Amino acid sequence: MKVNGTNGVAGVASVDALLALQDVGGPLERRRRAFGRAGRILDVLDDVKVALLDGALDGGDLDRLRRAIRDERSQTDDPGLEALLDQIETRAAVEMAKLEQGGRAA
Repeated sequence: MKVNGTNGVAGVASVDALLALQDVGGPLERRRRAFGRAGRILDVLDDVKVALLDGALDGGDLDRLRRAIRDERSQTDDPGLEALLDQIETRAAVEMAKLEQGGRAA
């Protein structure tokens, strides 16, 4: 029995195409990911606020905030949501800069 070599190549190409489609996702998936990311940033900011009030802010809190800010953002097709995400990211970056500056001053 002879196996045609082109079938294997076509199979790999179709798997690659499926993976690419899953990675991109539709508009609803990108919106869901954007909401999730914004929620994570806001949760970390809230944790940092509580740690500051308790006097227990440590390097781990700052690392979590850095990671939350650096996470890749999925673009949505909603200009209002994009503006809100921009505001959340800006607030987080400002707080991060203030905390880092305060750490150097101490």
